[in-house]
Amino acid sequence: MTAVLASGRLVAVLQAARSDRSDAGFITAPASHLDLDHHGIPGDRHHGAVRRAGAREPWLTRGTVLRNDRQLSALCPDELAEIALALGIEALLPQSIGGNLLIDGLPGFSRLAPGCRLAIGGAWGGKGRFDGGAVLRVEAYNAPCRLSGRAVAAASGQPDLEFAFVKAAARLRGLVLSVDLPGRIAPGDAVVVLKPMQG
Repeated sequence: MTAVLASGRLVAVLQAARSDRSDAGFITAPASHLDLDHHGIPGDRHHGAVRRAGAREPWLTRGTVLRNDRQLSALCPDELAEIALALGIEALLPQSIGGNLLIDGLPGFSRLAPGCRLAIGGAWGGKGRFDGGAVLRVEAYNAPCRLSGRAVAAASGQPDLEFAFVKAAARLRGLVLSVDLPGRIAPGDAVVVLKPMQG
């Protein structure tokens, strides 16, 4: 029997507004659907089988080639609203912090354990065989960074939010994911959270 933790809904999908690796390429834009392959979202700045080590891996030499465990970024509307309230802004849009997926209906979203899988699409509801679009693996909590803070500051016209965002978004910044099973996903798709496999 499949071990289902919870189920929610995909509210929005977003992809890079630009394909370059600059800060401007970090911003995403709403899309009607995403066609995922094993490396993420084709054309996105995080697409690929590998990535280079950076500030998130201080124990490695910068530029060391690693498996890409940051192919997609997923966010939760309730957590974005909580961050916006803490920052004193009307709203925090997922595209302003590089989000690819906006998923509703999963309390404690940013605390989903690494190894959980998000089975997106279909009518299976976690029973029987998956009949949906794609399966994504939760790799880690996505710790807030100054790049996101800089984007929030620019979008709000409030330069002081660059550093305030990092504090306000702690434990609420969402998740980074990799693709287990590629396919098409779209707003309205069901999202079933499966427990990590026990070995």
